[in-house]
Amino acid sequence: MDEQQERRGGGRPRRWPRPWADDWADDEPRTAPWPWRSTLLLTVLVLAGSTFAAHAQQGERAALDPFARVLLLVACGLLLWRRRHPVAVVFGTAVTAAVYLGAGYPYGPVFLTVAVACFAAVVAGHRRAAWTALGILCAVHLLVAHWLYRWLPPAGDAPASFAQEIVVTGWVVAIVAVAELARARREQWARDRAERAQAARRRADEERLRIARELHDVLAHSLSVINVQAGVGLALLDSDPDQARTALTTIKSASKEALGEVRQVLDTLRAPGAAPRAPAPGLDRLPELVEQAARAGLTVEVLGERPRLSPGTDLAAFRIVQEALTNVVRHSGSRHARVHLERAGAAVRLRVDDDGPATGADAGGSGNGLAGMRERAAALGGTIEAGPRPDGGFRVLAELPAEKREHR
Repeated sequence: MDEQQERRGGGRPRRWPRPWADDWADDEPRTAPWPWRSTLLLTVLVLAGSTFAAHAQQGERAALDPFARVLLLVACGLLLWRRRHPVAVVFGTAVTAAVYLGAGYPYGPVFLTVAVACFAAVVAGHRRAAWTALGILCAVHLLVAHWLYRWLPPAGDAPASFAQEIVVTGWVVAIVAVAELARARREQWARDRAERAQAARRRADEERLRIARELHDVLAHSLSVINVQAGVGLALLDSDPDQARTALTTIKSASKEALGEVRQVLDTLRAPGAAPRAPAPGLDRLPELVEQAARAGLTVEVLGERPRLSPGTDLAAFRIVQEALTNVVRHSGSRHARVHLERAGAAVRLRVDDDGPATGADAGGSGNGLAGMRERAAALGGTIEAGPRPDGGFRVLAELPAEKREHR
């Protein structure tokens, strides 16, 4: 009933758990290609080797008759399904080899079919099935070689020697060891592929977030300046053409700078492996940022000396100050802001204060700016706090490591 419902839903039918299959076994054998060439080559090897073994054991074991050759062909033919149905094949070859052994036919390459089937089952994840099939075959061999040989062909057969049992045990141990080694290697390869794919996805996500932050910071700041100056220009277009012209000049300058930085970000998308053509912005551009804010009507006071920082921290510090000043322009009624720079041991503290109050226009914004600042700080292993001050206004306080270190 559940299977019919899953088929109606377009999903694959549910499989009941198999007690002999390991948890990590997958469905790959059902879609694997048919191993025609290897099976044909193995069939020729088994038939030729068995004929040679029959001549070598003539008089000791029963001669190869048509039934023996049918058993050899069945054991080899089952190997065609070893990738799609490894459990059925390993049991089928084990039973066929047991019948071949019980009929008294010569020892030989027929046991190679069991080894190949066991190898395929273990690699596919069906370890218990492979071990059980080998155990059944070994138990049949012990019964035939030490007890049932009296009633089974060939006539006058003697019990197997201790040396022969050592050889058989050695072959069984070798088959299991090689199969387990192949299984472990395949499992390791699968883990390595999964880890590489996860790392690639993580790097892609990090790069996408970095580009999104860069675009947001560049566009938000520049467009805020453009928006303010456009309003000034429209208001003074008739009454004060000179001041309107100054506002338009500011708009042109801000838009040109924004286009340049956006182009730099987009260049990294077109050629991810190429080095950037222009250096990344840092706190050395803080005077330029103050000048842009002044054009938007905001007076910025910078306190403290610019510390020496690694390029990654320098870029993050610049973007955080830029975003904080942009928020003052957009959301604060105050036209005055203060930027404090302080080096404290292995860290640098940035504090941006304004006296408020908050305006209703676009209050709060989309939240992407504050989220971007927190992501930048967290990526470097730093912290950031943003919120209203007890005496009014708003404060952004960031603490970043002076030397860049990736936070995982």
